[in-house]
Amino acid sequence: MLIYEYLPHELARLGVVAKAAGLDRRQVGAQVRLAQERAGCARTRSAEPHRLSELSIADLRRLQWERIAALMDTEQMAAYAPCRDSHALRYEEQRLQRLMTDVAEAERSGNAAPEISRHRVYRIDARPTAGRSRPGMPAPTVHLMAASPDGAVERAWAIHGKDGGLYQRGGHRIASVKQVLPEPGELF
Repeated sequence: MLIYEYLPHELARLGVVAKAAGLDRRQVGAQVRLAQERAGCARTRSAEPHRLSELSIADLRRLQWERIAALMDTEQMAAYAPCRDSHALRYEEQRLQRLMTDVAEAERSGNAAPEISRHRVYRIDARPTAGRSRPGMPAPTVHLMAASPDGAVERAWAIHGKDGGLYQRGGHRIASVKQVLPEPGELF
């Protein structure tokens, strides 16, 4: 049974906390503005077919940056220190508790041995195949969890490549696969 070491919202939170460590108020303020801009841009794009989307990721990050900025103001922190952030500590405790619960449930079920996996979130962009593009038709983008870029492509085709699926309507091909959570170099 597959168990995720990190869920998308946990990756987004932990990534922001790690990136914020050691930043001063001015730097955190700049990150807040950047996160707000990204969330605003994501709102103007066409909706994705899953809950996990560019907008949901941008909003998770924006909320974390705003929370950290407010905490720094309240606690009068010169630089952000995750060890002084009770929410960040609680997030990690909740993640570990979820992980232990998932493992215990998998062991109780007895169906298969639990397998803890470090999946990442990938953005998969598709493009119409030659001669199939239509003016004004946006290229489909999806965000999916997978263990690798190749796994993300396989999963995207398995979900959206079926008859009537997102990629079948206009004859599409996968154009790019990019890891978005955690950002390359963050966490693992």
